Parts: sequence; C-alpha cells; structure tokens
Amino acid sequence: MPSQFSEKETEKYYDAQDEIYRVVWDDEGSVHWGIFDESTGDDFSKAGINLNRVMIAEGKIDSSAKVLDIGCGNGTTAIWLCKEQGCHVAGIDLSGVRANNAVEDRARQAADVQARLHFEKASAVELPFADGSFSRLWSQATFYHVPDKDSVLNEAYRVLEAGGIMVFDDLIKPQPNISPDTQKHVYERLLYDTDFSFDSYQDALKSKGFKVLHARDISDHLKTSYLKLADRVPTDGKEHAEHYKELAESYRRTAAAVDTKELGWGLFVCQK
Repeated sequence: MPSQFSEKETEKYYDAQDEIYRVVWDDEGSVHWGIFDESTGDDFSKAGINLNRVMIAEGKIDSSAKVLDIGCGNGTTAIWLCKEQGCHVAGIDLSGVRANNAVEDRARQAADVQARLHFEKASAVELPFADGSFSRLWSQATFYHVPDKDSVLNEAYRVLEAGGIMVFDDLIKPQPNISPDTQKHVYERLLYDTDFSFDSYQDALKSKGFKVLHARDISDHLKTSYLKLADRVPTDGKEHAEHYKELAESYRRTAAAVDTKELGWGLFVCQK
C-alpha cells in the first residue's frame, strides 16, 4: 500500500522542526529512540547511546568498516560512530537543513575525523553512490518515513557490498486496525504508514535478497522512549508553549498505541 504522505512533506517537516527536536530530544541534534536496561536506568539519553552500541555490535562495525548512515539527520550519530569506531561514515538525509547542519558539524571536527566523514542531501530511494560502495549500512528511525518502501530496500541492497551487513530500526504495524485517535496522534503526526508487521518486514527483506541474521521486537523500548520524551517536554510557558503541550500529549498517546498493538518497533540485522 503506497503511503499517503510524500517525501516532500517529510522534508518540509524536518526542515522546520529541528529547533524543537533539539529542545526535547537532544541539544546536539540526535533524534532516535533508545534501548533501556540496567546500564541506562530510565535515562533517555543513555538509552539512545545504548541503542548505538547494540547496533555497533550487531552490525560488526569496526575501524575497517565503510558505513552509510541513511537518514543521518544532523550527523550527530554518524560523527559519534566515526570517532567511536574509527571507521569511515557517509551520511545522507532528505532534510536540507539537517544535512547542512551535519556538514557544518563535520567542519568543526579534527582533521583525521573530517577525512573519514562525508555528508550530503539525498533521498533514500535515490542514493548517490555506486553499487557495492559500503560494507555496512546503518539507519535509525528513517525507513518508516519513506513512502516507497520497496525502492528504499532495493537501493539499500544495491549500495551494499556482497557479504555486507545492514543494521537498522524501523516502526512496524503489529495489526492493521488503527483507531482514529492513533491515526491522528501517531501516523499523521509522523507522516507515515506501513504494511509491515514484525514478521512481514523480515519477509520483505528476504524477498530483496537479504539474509536476516537477527530480528528483535523492541516495541516496549519505544513505549518507554515516548513516556520519557513526554516528561522532557518544556512546561514553563516559553515560546512554542501550545505546541509543546500538544506534543507531550501526542507522545503519551504514542506510548499507549504500543499497548494497543497499533504501533511497534523492530531492530533488524541482515546480510547481502
């Protein structure tokens, strides 16, 4: 089923929302959910770093890796990954504002880090790279925004080298019956729709030629992420106060949608 939302709408949304995301999610510009465990407690920021470390381990990313970050946003995680693992990282993002922020942040890094980083504005369905350019693909909270899921998986397969690994997370739809409330506060707010359940997503990956190495339903961590985000929304009457009030409510309703099986989150590791 084609999404009713377009890439142009998504680009416009993220171009306009960067300031608000920095206030609520991360002042350095990182925008992704987290995995909570004993090491993180209920700290949202630590949970986000924990997700990064889980993905590094699952993706077997070391200093020899050549990584493409699909949907790199402001480049925060890509730069962290480059420094943490000593690997080469290229990042693309649909938002011109965020891709430009990533380019500017790269310029502030040490010369050896800059040499291993590249950012540009591009669509996930038209990746500006040759076949087999990367040994690893990495993506966080991105694929659900792409209206044409078929094309994004085709492109991912194309630019990954033989034997290469793709590690990514994405939203899933555990069951097809979505209430009007969830449609408004989750699907329409996030400008997305999907036919993929946890199982059918794996079938789609296999149909493209990927071997699924590991898949994990992490929906409970999505719920916790949104509850913690709701607590982080400013309530002191500053600029955007009404928007923040609505945002906190939507975050709580998003968490509730996990309980009703109207929304889920999966982590997938696959190999070409």
